[in-house]
Amino acid sequence: MKLNAILETSLYCDDLDAAEKFYAKVLGLEQISSKKDRHVFFKCGQGMLLIFNPVHTGTVQTSVGGVLIPRHGSTGPGHLAFQVAADEIDEWREHLTTHRVDIEADVTWSSGGRSLYFRDPAGNSIEIATSELWPL
Repeated sequence: MKLNAILETSLYCDDLDAAEKFYAKVLGLEQISSKKDRHVFFKCGQGMLLIFNPVHTGTVQTSVGGVLIPRHGSTGPGHLAFQVAADEIDEWREHLTTHRVDIEADVTWSSGGRSLYFRDPAGNSIEIATSELWPL
């Protein structure tokens, strides 16, 4: 047995309208689902990005087919890295700057990878990185 991939990743944001605009319009992710005040879900490559409102998911237990889903939530900034092609990272930097997203760091790693760090509307640390960052 082995784990093959990360199927979904969650971040938390109490302003889902701002998150929806940021991830769909600025980052270009395809929105798959949303439920007012609870969540907005996006497709990213072969995985899913789930943005939850921690006020709701941390206090209200949801039932799916009669099975209770465990409560979950987080406070403080989380982190997520998106993979991009090495020849697109400068284009991403320009795109983010055009959308008034402040780049907090532009790092070239000893592995040869490169990362751009910035914040989403909830203050989560978001990274756009080239695949050379990790030996995958």
